[in-house]
Order: sequence, then structure tokens, then C-alpha cells
Amino acid sequence: MSEWLSREEALERLKVRAQTLYAYVSRGRIGMRPDRADPRRSQYRADDIAALATRRARGRSPSVIAESAIAWGEPSIVTAISTVSQGRLIYRGQDAAVLSGHATLEEAAAVLWALPKPVAFEAASPDAPHQAGRASAFAQLAVLAGQGRPSLGRSAASLHTDAAHAVGVLAAALGAPAGSNPVHQRLAQDWSVDSGRADAIRRALVLLADHELNASTFAARVAASTGAPLAACLLAGLATLSGPRHGGAGEAVMQLAEDAARHGADATIRRWLSHDRPLPGFGHQLYPDGDPRGAALLSVIEVDGTLSSLRDAAFAATGALPNIDFGLAALTRSLGLPRDAPFRLFALARSVGWAAHTVEQITSGSVIRPRGRYEGVLV
Repeated sequence: MSEWLSREEALERLKVRAQTLYAYVSRGRIGMRPDRADPRRSQYRADDIAALATRRARGRSPSVIAESAIAWGEPSIVTAISTVSQGRLIYRGQDAAVLSGHATLEEAAAVLWALPKPVAFEAASPDAPHQAGRASAFAQLAVLAGQGRPSLGRSAASLHTDAAHAVGVLAAALGAPAGSNPVHQRLAQDWSVDSGRADAIRRALVLLADHELNASTFAARVAASTGAPLAACLLAGLATLSGPRHGGAGEAVMQLAEDAARHGADATIRRWLSHDRPLPGFGHQLYPDGDPRGAALLSVIEVDGTLSSLRDAAFAATGALPNIDFGLAALTRSLGLPRDAPFRLFALARSVGWAAHTVEQITSGSVIRPRGRYEGVLV
């Protein structure tokens, strides 16, 4: 029978950080299961860890090390904007979950952009979209990117001005009417949500504003390193976010809930897992003890019966707790928001983080240009 180790034992044997352990799990190199004594915690297969430790002891070439670092590896870009530490998301030294208890997205932008006062996202597109949503967001940012000035050599203050305008354009494209009120109030107005319940929208936006070097943020930084216009950097982030493995997870939870309503939560979870697909809305590699963003959002939302049964069935099957994507689906169903609201909220909120990373990358003066490890035929 296989031996299973606690997270602490696994980290000690591998001599790595927690993020690297989760990277090995996500790539299928280490088996993981819920701890039978405490399903909130995880255990790791000792044989897999021993094999990895042996390979690490033999040493690896620089190219192989670099390749493994691309996917959930050790951070390779220095940033002062955000990080995940000891199960908490930190925005420039502030706990994001705590900040979401009172801040607006405009105030969170001030934290992430290192500015003394809240950022105003008042700008609206000259040609306001008739149908708010994903297509309008791409179209409006593309127009702005095509008209934008290159970013190299410009001051941080000038770049922040462009960023505030770009986020304002994106907000309008995603459904926030033009105005000087905070964007969560403008979204609530468009979605016919009363002011008392709009606070949950505010909290979601703050919790989603940044998440260290995720895929869309990395894409925005790559574009920024070339000197692309600021709106083009945000467009690179938006394009990356649109994938089902990133910003599409919230809508996948919506589909999961609809299936659970028709077929039952247990059957839905079994069917999903039988296709060897990661379960959307539950668990996160960086938060083995639970996503604090999901917990913070769910603390102010009434979760309906379908989602409650889905949560219980998922925990029984996998031991995984709800994450921020589950929270977005719960928010959407609770407030009766448009079905694509999870993506709209994610895109608008994360544009603030993309802007922060874009400015940091530009002012660093460095170019992101990794090399490929060619395995094809040479002439």
C-alpha cells in the first residue's frame, strides 16, 4: 500500500516551496488525495516524492529548470504589487480579503498603483456599445490600443492616466454606465441591483483586482516589455483571460450548477470527474487550505440550494473547498445577474492589476524574451 505524506513532510523531503509542490501536483507528477483524518487538508504520495527528490539531487540543466518554472514554478519576475503568502492574498502589504471588507475598486487601484488617492474610472468609449459584454470589451480595447501611444520612455504618471482611461472604457463596454460613481454602483444600476446588495459586487471586484503572476498578467507584462501602448497590454491580458482555464471558470461553475439542478449534485460531480477534468469552482494550487477570496465573497452572499448541494458533493468527492470562481457563480445566481457576469466582473477587476503590472514592467526597462528548447530536426 502506498505511503502518503502531509504537506509539511512533502515540503521537507523535496526542499521546495509550497508553490512548487502544487506545481508538481497540477502536472500529475505527484499524486494527491484528501487527508482521511481531516478532509480539509491534503496528502501526497510518498513514492512520487521520493522519485522527484532523486531526480533533483542529480541536478538539471539550466534549460530544463527554466522550462519547469514556466508552469506554476518559482516566481521569476520581481514585483512589489501582489503575492500569495501563507494562504493569504497580499496587495502591497495589505490583506486583500480584509481590504475587500471596505474598499472600492477605485481604492484598491490606488493601493496596487501606489497612488495617494482613489483612481477615477470615469472615461467612457466615444461609441458606447449597444450590447455590453465580452465582444464589446474586446472591440473597445482594440480601438483604444490602435490609437494609443507607445509606452516606452514615459513617466509612471502619464501611464497611470492612460490606464485610468482604458479601465473606464472597459467598464463601459462591460456594462457600467458612464458616470463618476464607483464602478460597482454603476454595474448595479445597469443590472437593476439595489444599493444594499451592490456591496457584494464591490467586494468581488476588490478580491479579483490582482493575483500575482497569473497567465493573463504575464501576458500583459510581456506586451508591456515591448513598449506596446497601455491599452494593448490590457488587451493582451483580456485575450488570455478569455480562455476556459482562466476567466471562463466562473461560467463553467454556472453550467455545473445547471447540470446539478437537472441531474443532482452527486451525479453531476461524478460525471464531471469521470471525464478526467479539473472541477471548476473548487480548490486552488496556491491555497491548499481554501481560497480566502472565495471565503470572503461567500460570507456576504446567500448561497442557493443547488449550489449548496454542489458544494457538499464536491467536498465529499475531492475534499476541495469553494474558490473565487464558485463565489462568482453564487453572486451571479443570488443577485440575478447576467449569465456572463462572472467573466465581466473578472475582466473589469483584473484590468486594474494588469495596469499595475504593465506600469511596473515598463518602468523596469527590461524585455521578457525566453528561449525555446528546440526538439525538432536540424538541417
